[in-house]
Amino acid sequence: MIAIIDYDAGNIKSVEKALLLLGEEVKITRNAEEILSADGVILPGVGAFGDAMEKLHAYGLVEVIKEAVRRQIPFLGICLGLQLLFESSEEAPGVQGLGVLPGKILRIPAAEGLKIPHIGWNNLKFPHQGRLFRGLQEDSFVYFVHSYYLEAGEESMVMATTEYGTLIHASVEKGNVFACQFHPEKSSNVGLQILRNFVQITKN
Repeated sequence: MIAIIDYDAGNIKSVEKALLLLGEEVKITRNAEEILSADGVILPGVGAFGDAMEKLHAYGLVEVIKEAVRRQIPFLGICLGLQLLFESSEEAPGVQGLGVLPGKILRIPAAEGLKIPHIGWNNLKFPHQGRLFRGLQEDSFVYFVHSYYLEAGEESMVMATTEYGTLIHASVEKGNVFACQFHPEKSSNVGLQILRNFVQITKN
């Protein structure tokens, strides 16, 4: 069973729908026991960093997430879910992220002709062999919606990058923790393959 963490942060249903399409058993939950007994955990999300951290604290989910990571349960952050796994974000100065991974979230720098938020399809480069990208070609296109981007604290964890006014760390992997700035659930067959790869990891 894959647990999708419910903290009122949007795009949960589309992630559920994609996993159901892959034939997976899915549970949308904020129950600690259900999350910690799952084969894999997904933290989706669209919205603001500060509000999201407030909700995670309010629902008692911060320690649950950290415990899931400690227990080596395969864990996937998507979009805002990626950003929350890191230490801080320029979107919410003074608000601590989950700090599960080292790095910070920065605003995409303004440039002439560059629309922010970044909404649309971008190609991925693979600086390292990431398990989420098995079976996928470099320069595969995925769908992004964001105004802030990750600058990871360790280059070795960066599995995919893209360019949008700056170099964006689009996906990371460290131990049992995976995260994507883009939306695999909205990225057609490429995205389904990424989710399929994550599901495969949960079964190993």
